[in-house]
This record gives sequence, C-alpha cells and structure tokens, in this order.
Amino acid sequence: MKPSRSALLSLGSALALAATAVVPSARAAASPAADSGTVVRDWYDVTAETVAAAGAPTQITNSRTWAIGWLAAARATREAPAGRNRAAFQDAAVASAVHDALVSLAPARVPQLDAALAASLERIPDGPGEDGGVAAGARQAKRALAERQGDGLDPGSVNAPYTVQPAAPGVWQPTPDGYSPAAQYGNRVARPFLLDSPDQYRLGPPPALDSRRYRADLAEVRAYGKADSSVRTPRQTETATFWYGSSLTLYTEPLRVAVTRSHRSTAERAELVALFHAALVDTQIATSDSKYAYTRWRPVTAIRTGSLGTDPAWTPLHQTPAHPDYPSGHNTYSGAAEVILDTLAGPRTAPFSLTSPTAPGVRRTYTGWSQLTRENVDARVFSGIHTRSADEAGVTLGKEVGRHALRNADRLFRP
Repeated sequence: MKPSRSALLSLGSALALAATAVVPSARAAASPAADSGTVVRDWYDVTAETVAAAGAPTQITNSRTWAIGWLAAARATREAPAGRNRAAFQDAAVASAVHDALVSLAPARVPQLDAALAASLERIPDGPGEDGGVAAGARQAKRALAERQGDGLDPGSVNAPYTVQPAAPGVWQPTPDGYSPAAQYGNRVARPFLLDSPDQYRLGPPPALDSRRYRADLAEVRAYGKADSSVRTPRQTETATFWYGSSLTLYTEPLRVAVTRSHRSTAERAELVALFHAALVDTQIATSDSKYAYTRWRPVTAIRTGSLGTDPAWTPLHQTPAHPDYPSGHNTYSGAAEVILDTLAGPRTAPFSLTSPTAPGVRRTYTGWSQLTRENVDARVFSGIHTRSADEAGVTLGKEVGRHALRNADRLFRP
C-alpha cells in the first residue's frame, strides 16, 4: 500500500513543504509530471542542501554521507522489474533511498527531507511501481547504513591524535597561523569502499631535499606563493583564491552538470553519483596514507627554517592546512573526479560556469573536467601551501584510485 501523505508530513513537513526552499517542492508546481532524470536532479540538490546545512566538520564524513545515500539509491533502482512500472519504481526508489539515508545521517533536517519526499511521490503515479520503489529504497538505505557502521569516517576518528615528530629537515611541523594539531591522521586507517587497503596505491617518496626538482619546487612557491608576491599575476591570485575552499563544495556543481546533462537512465545517473563519492572517500583515505607515510614539511616551514636560504618572515598567500605537504589532497580529489567524470560523462561538455565561496563575485567557465585539475595544480602553488611535486603526485594518486573504482564498480551496486 502506498505510504499515506499524512504519515510523510507528520513531523511538521506540511509547513516545510509550503515554506522550505528545498528544490523538489519548488519545482513541483511547474512540473506536475516528472520527466526522465527529474527525481535524480531533485535529490541531488536535496543532498547538497542537507550537507551544506547539517554536514559534519570533516570533508570525508560528508563525502561518506553522499556515498551512502546514493549507493542505496543505485542498488534500489537495480531491483526495478521490467515493464511499464519500471520508471515509477526507479524514481520512487531514488527518493526513498536518499531520503532514508539522509534522515539517519542528518536528523536535524527531517522536516525538509520529509517535505522533499512528499513532493517527489506526488509526481510519481500511484500503484505497484511506486510502492515497490519506496520499499526497495528503504531496504537499501538500511543496508548501506549498516555496511558502513564503524568505518572510521566519523569526525572523531578522522582527526585522531597525531604525535608530531621531532623537528628535522623535511619533517612536517604544525604551521602558522595557529600551529593547529595535525588533521586527517585517522583517515589512513578508515575502511574504504572499494580499495583493498588504504596503502594499495601509496605513492613513492617525494623528491629528495637536495634534488634539483625540490629546489625548483621551493623556489617556485617562494616566488609565486608569497602573500605579497611581486611576480604572481592578478589572474593567478584569483585562481588560488577560487580553488582555496573545500573540494567537496567546489566539485558539487561540476558533478551536477554531468548528472543533469547525462542522457543515461535514472539508474545510471544514480550510479554516477554513488561511484563518484565512493571513489572520493577512498581517494581521501589514500591521500592521508601517503601524507603520513612521508610526513613531508610544508613550504612555509621549509622556507622559514630550511637549508635552501631561510626567510623567517616569509608568509604564504593563504593559511596552510594542518597536515603534510605530499601529496596535495585537493589534487588527489581533482584527479579522481576527472577520471570518473571523463569515463562516465565524457571528457568534454558544453560550457558551464562555476562560482566559489572563497572568491565571491568570480565566475569561471569550463568545457572539460581536466581544466579543473590543471587549475587545482597551479592554485595550490600560488596559494603558497604546496609544492608542484606534491600537486602532481596528488593527481597521479587520485587517478589511480578513480580507475580502481571504475574497474570494481559492480562490487558496489549488487542489489
């Protein structure tokens, strides 16, 4: 039997349905009959809004939230029977699965989530397709949540205490301003979605401190990454500022572009979102494994105290994050994202524009996912917070993890 509207709205959702800015409810009046992909787009937006409003303080935990909800949705759509009820089943499955996962992971958003579910079900034809999809979504959400229980991706586990090694050339030390404790140390022992182990694709060591490559790296950061650099152009400063924020936030819109422009089925679109975020969880785990295997100092420490000509007053354009230099986490993220999007959405697309919360008023236009990666590589140098070697190694690691996810995707999606 179809869930009653009164039950869905029982937690104050009737008010939220009338007043909230959740995307499905806003679009429902203009589109009483859902076209192909509408439910996927709507619940993509609901997930983004939920994470933005009630997300965890750790990026990988929020990536986990995305992955769990959309993994449940992708599995539930695979249960759809052949025949005329298939589309209704899959749409209801997506809405039900993501709703139930988010209710568990972001309980403060229950009224908004219930309202969004009611709006989605209002547009799906009543009958066995809808009923079956709702049941499948609920079942798969419960399964995905159970599978990830105790995976070490909660904020406390992610930021497990790290004992800083004695100061020595090349060894990471807390950085100004703030000299905060090391972050993300616990990622290295978290349970991945698809990697066999966190160290499966561990990078080789960073360039030796006395190597020509490292000297060139440090000279570049010293010149271009300085707060008051005389050689960094306004465009380069803008690039650094544009990509300074959270990778999860910065890639939410590119992935949405790929999903909304896709001509694939509801099930395939759900799989794209799920695989993207599962791969990015694994990438962040692999990043911390390599970071804490080598504990390479940050440029600010090397420039202020190193043997290549010290400059105690040198200050980077942006504050340095509290974890080692090698590899760059922003660039492992962009490398993995590029591989997933190239493979599942094609390497090029019609122009799309992006904004950034760290660069208000700036809008940039792109036609391919690799452009985002190239800008990330440059941005971390221009910010003064990574060497180019760390950036390029990050792209390499991210692409390795992304390819692994693609090769093993079917392991995720078995109903």
